Amino acid sequence: MRLFIKNLRTFLLALVLGVSVWVSAVSAADPNEVRAYPNPIPLEVIGQDPSLMLTSEIPSTVEVTLRAPHSVWESLTAREDAVRAVLDLSGLSAGQHTRAIQIMVDQRPYQIVLANPTSVTVDLESLDTQTFPLSLSLSGQPAAGYQVGEATMDLTEIAISGPETLVRQATRARVLVNLDGVRESINDSVPIQILDAQNKTLKGLTINPESVRVNIPISQQGGFRDVAVKVIVQGQVAAGYRLENITVFPPVITVSASDPELVNQLPGVVETQPLNLEDRKEDISTRLTLDLPPNITVVGAQTVQVQVSISAIQTSLTLLNQPINVNGLSEGLSAQVFPPTVDVIISGPLPVLDKLTSKDIVVSVNVTGLDVGSYQLTPEVKVLVGNVLVESILPGTVETVIAVSSTPTPSLGP
Repeated sequence: MRLFIKNLRTFLLALVLGVSVWVSAVSAADPNEVRAYPNPIPLEVIGQDPSLMLTSEIPSTVEVTLRAPHSVWESLTAREDAVRAVLDLSGLSAGQHTRAIQIMVDQRPYQIVLANPTSVTVDLESLDTQTFPLSLSLSGQPAAGYQVGEATMDLTEIAISGPETLVRQATRARVLVNLDGVRESINDSVPIQILDAQNKTLKGLTINPESVRVNIPISQQGGFRDVAVKVIVQGQVAAGYRLENITVFPPVITVSASDPELVNQLPGVVETQPLNLEDRKEDISTRLTLDLPPNITVVGAQTVQVQVSISAIQTSLTLLNQPINVNGLSEGLSAQVFPPTVDVIISGPLPVLDKLTSKDIVVSVNVTGLDVGSYQLTPEVKVLVGNVLVESILPGTVETVIAVSSTPTPSLGP
């Protein structure tokens, strides 16, 4: 015992030195790293009383920075759920509470360097449920000449649930249907709205059911009839142009007569006054009156808007044996191009191509900076008129031979 006590100090020093050497060796082989966890960590809420509702906003994710050995980091980053953030609401009653966020890591050793946020303030409210009668509100008027029948709904009352303070603000439940311009009966599911005392829609409540089927019969009154509008055109557009489309708005109008038999005898279509298209080259936007039989009137506007789309006919043209110019030839050099001409295929509006001449197309090769030798070059085509595209050049490359000129030769321009 005396010997042990005498050497205790030496023993402890040796132990400390040994542990230090071991820690140094382990750290050298598997060094610690401080890093932010790369994957989003969703905040999990557990332990909430089913009779309470969480009404405050809480963060959806948590950021965590850890210190851990390299081998632990490899394991953590290999799985998305290796680090969890938990908000435990167990045992909490209604009211406001501040709870710490628990960070759980399934690999050791580790040290939490930073967590953001570290705690969350939550508001818990008692869950309430109420039942309300369901009312139907109609807004707007159907199309002229139509009338609304008796509306019906599949349900007469609904139940709502949510935070007690929010449920107490509810005063009534309604279904709102807009009838503006309607020409057909309505038989559809419509969402239910919960309103407060100021007729403002309340959000954040659970409505059971969320919608109700509404049936509203819509019928046409006697002496009224819907008929289609037909645009009457005269003449032909200019040569080289085509008529793409004619649209009319509204495409269907309502007509009326004091004698219902007069509207019943209509063929289902009403023609416009003639629209002259003779030699037109551009789009047309105009209003046309309607050619109506006697004692028949239009309900609403007495004219219709007509849009006519006219475009040039697109075609293609092949220009044969177009000479090739040489651009950028250095002083003292001459150039020969084989073949000396190419065929150019272009496309564009027919009226433009009909007037096109060889002077409107320039074909060239650029030899700027090239010395004596033979080169395969791609010709460039420049079109001096608009709306024309170069589709192809035949051949696509030409041989250009540059040699020393016996007499100075100026560079050829386009």
